Amino acid sequence: MASVSTQPAPSQRAPSRPARAAILAAAMLTIMAPAIISPSLPAMREAFADTPGADLLVRFALTVTSLAIAVSAPVSGLVADRLGRRPLLVSSLVLYAISGTAGFFANDLYLLLATRALLGIAVGGIMTAVSATITDWFAGPRRASFLGLQQAFAGLGGVVFLPLAGLLATATWRAPFWIYLASAGVAALAIGALRREPPSRRTAAPGLPRPRRSPMTGRILGVYALALVVTLAFYMAPTQLPFLLSSHGSGPTLTGAVIAGSTLSSAIGALAFPALRRRLRSATITAVSVALLGAGWLLVGTADAVGQIAAGLLVGGLGVGFAVPNLNLRLSELAHPDQRGRVLSGLVTGIFLGQFLSPLVIQPLVRSAGITAAFTWTGIAMAAAAALAALAPWVARRARAAAG
Repeated sequence: MASVSTQPAPSQRAPSRPARAAILAAAMLTIMAPAIISPSLPAMREAFADTPGADLLVRFALTVTSLAIAVSAPVSGLVADRLGRRPLLVSSLVLYAISGTAGFFANDLYLLLATRALLGIAVGGIMTAVSATITDWFAGPRRASFLGLQQAFAGLGGVVFLPLAGLLATATWRAPFWIYLASAGVAALAIGALRREPPSRRTAAPGLPRPRRSPMTGRILGVYALALVVTLAFYMAPTQLPFLLSSHGSGPTLTGAVIAGSTLSSAIGALAFPALRRRLRSATITAVSVALLGAGWLLVGTADAVGQIAAGLLVGGLGVGFAVPNLNLRLSELAHPDQRGRVLSGLVTGIFLGQFLSPLVIQPLVRSAGITAAFTWTGIAMAAAAALAALAPWVARRARAAAG
């Protein structure tokens, strides 16, 4: 399918530095937002031990946020396309601050889950607005570069917030909820900086008819499915590792720091993505990304020390750092400019549905074989999938040659 993206019109000035800063600051609040309370999970389980099913429900405190993001993201896409990126972004940032900090005051586990669901709606709106704004602002190599920056800042958000959450959790498991208040400052920045920006031009190439509805082609749906599977595997880090590290004697501070390692390497991978994209095809980058994630999880599954677990997370995070901007860029190429908000919101749904499903899919394996075996088998599966993806073009060429 031919790309429908075009270079911005010469009359449209480049976004200002404050505007770009607001978008990247908002990106920091997205991917790891549910995981900010990850270092608190063991203590939270103890605090709500009297609640039936607390062991699984406490894990849902992470993943119900992801489910809410997945469910609400398509609505956010419609809002972004019809009402604009800025109104969606600002309102979502405000809701993020309110619903995130509300968890500090929740004394009932089900009420806590409700606040986490509202947080998910906010994150879905932020992530959709940020991605759509970037693809409106830039085209070609500049778009690839700024999408890499978006993912890098999302990873840096984990690097900053997860260790801070671990440190705060040593005082009380409730303290990390105050981290969500950072969104209020980003909202203030966005209100001022984006007001001065010209309206985004989402004009298609000359002669290209405006579609009546979003073209959900097989390629687009395939990108969504890939995002779901990769995130399902990657989200084993915040949902399973706190308990694995606890068995090694690690406290909340070290747990937050170790998990943040995966977001650090993810940021590094995202920064390297533009250079990688200039040299490799999108499909090749996908295979490399999945292979790195598989290798990292194999290291975690076979580790007998915290240092080896951290090394595995660094390798796996690097793969995700390549994957997310690659999938974002591919969708921006496939989507009609007037419907990028809706198409990109589907990627948000795929990513966070994978986060939600992760403990549900992995927990039976954890119960039957243990956490380390779950990482090992997941790593093997991802490595095998990467090998098949790498071999598929070669097999297809051989088949065409034989048929000819």
